[in-house]
Amino acid sequence: MNINLTLFAQMITFAVFVGFCMKYVWPPIVNALAERKAKIAEGLAAAERGHQEQALGEQRALELMKEAKVSAAEIVGQAQKRATDIVEEAKSDARTEGDRLLAAARAEIEQETNRAREELRERVSTLAVAAAEKILQKEINVDAHKSIVDSFAKQL
Repeated sequence: MNINLTLFAQMITFAVFVGFCMKYVWPPIVNALAERKAKIAEGLAAAERGHQEQALGEQRALELMKEAKVSAAEIVGQAQKRATDIVEEAKSDARTEGDRLLAAARAEIEQETNRAREELRERVSTLAVAAAEKILQKEINVDAHKSIVDSFAKQL
C-alpha cells in the first residue's frame, strides 16, 4: 500500500511543482515570448515600411529621371533653336554687310566713273582748244573762254 501513498505524494509534489512553475517560471517565459513576438512584429512592420519606402524611392527616382530627360530634351531643343537663330543672324549680318560693301563699291565705281568723265571732258576740252587753236592758229585763253569750254564739255 505504499504504492498509493507514494502515488499521492508524487501527485502532491507534482501539483506543487506545477503551481511553483505557474507562479514563478511561466510568467517570465510568457513575457519573454510576448516581447520576442512584439519585436518580430515590429521588425516585420519595419521591413514592410522599408519595402514601401524603397518602392516609393524607386518611383520617385523614375519620375525624376523622366523629368530630367524632358528637361534635357528641352535644353537641347533650346540650344538647337539658339544655334539656328545664331546662324540665321550671322547670315543676315553677312547679307547686310555684303549689301553695304556692294553699295560702297558701286558708289566708289560711280565716283571713279564721274572722275574719269570729268577728266575725259577736261582732256577733250583741252584737245578741242588745241585743235581750234591750230585751226585758227591763234591761242585761245581758257580762263577768258571758260564758259564756252564748259558748255562744250557738257555737250560731249
